Amino acid sequence: MNNRRNWLKQTSLGIVGLGIIPFESFSNPTKENIFEEKNTSLIRLKSNENPYGPSSLAKNAMSNSINASNRYDWELLDELIGKIAQKHNLTDQNILLGAGSSEILNTVALYCSKKSGNLIIAETTFDYWTVTAENAGLKKIAIPLTKDKKHDLSAMLSAIDTDTKMVYICNPNNPTGTICTNEALINFINEATKKTKVLVDEAYLDYTDQPSLANLVSENKNLIIAKTFSKIYGLAGSRVGYAIAHSETIQEIGQLQFSTNASVSVVSASGALASLKDYKFVKETILLNAEARKYTIEQLENLKIPCIASHTNFVYFSLENYSKDFFEQLKKNNILGTKLYEEKGKWSRITIGTMKEMNQFIKALE
Repeated sequence: MNNRRNWLKQTSLGIVGLGIIPFESFSNPTKENIFEEKNTSLIRLKSNENPYGPSSLAKNAMSNSINASNRYDWELLDELIGKIAQKHNLTDQNILLGAGSSEILNTVALYCSKKSGNLIIAETTFDYWTVTAENAGLKKIAIPLTKDKKHDLSAMLSAIDTDTKMVYICNPNNPTGTICTNEALINFINEATKKTKVLVDEAYLDYTDQPSLANLVSENKNLIIAKTFSKIYGLAGSRVGYAIAHSETIQEIGQLQFSTNASVSVVSASGALASLKDYKFVKETILLNAEARKYTIEQLENLKIPCIASHTNFVYFSLENYSKDFFEQLKKNNILGTKLYEEKGKWSRITIGTMKEMNQFIKALE
């Protein structure tokens, strides 16, 4: 990979040569950039997507990069890695790109599955990717959440044994929307990583004021952080994610990719680069999400549907006392929701869309 990149640099086949322009300007307000669905009548509240993105800046960058799609632009990927590293005050060697954080989670699962053992994870959390670990030979040990739907860090720490190859923490947690305090999580990591690898999924951390744990990886080889451009930046369909870890750990994980850092397209990388510069879009997305989330929780509780306080762009709630068929109500009103995550208490989750979408969601339940 490095030889290829050096060759491309020597032959001047890079960003400038391909005509990819710098992205200096900021986008218009988010309310003017709502993503147009192919089916405009369908309200998508299923997959925690950002209903306001990509930003205009990102869309322009991706559009401008299409003509470069006939080239393997390693220099563009180098630039993206560099900007991500700069954002987290790290070096390029601390970053590994993936096609969304899903690829990162799968690759880390394979990395931790080289020998038989177990994987410790919360119950309930984002666990679709764990099939990779189980197929590779790890036994999944699920630790129940606390009564207020938070990670039971003490119980998870106690569950670690000599066979534990990995602990997974989704923070904030999907689907519950709860968050570990920074102090408690750091204390957990300091102890857990003495014995095993810890993977922290920060997909939704950008919706909070809590800092990333990226500053810990330079000194801790057993900590791996997964991040994504899918949520706050509105690039779910573009598939751009990355891992943050100690340089030696990144090198080892990267060896499991077919071609290290090469699974992100020129178009997607261009959108991600532009998104990193679009502070206005991010700020407005956070504000709009908070407004619609507050409204949704208030209205659900007015309908006697108790909710868990959310730090994300989705809400977790109990349907135990809801008299109607919740999923039938969604279906009749052309709303795409999720499922029951916990039979006891009939807990479900809904993505926070635009205020208009959440108005329609509440009306559908009334």
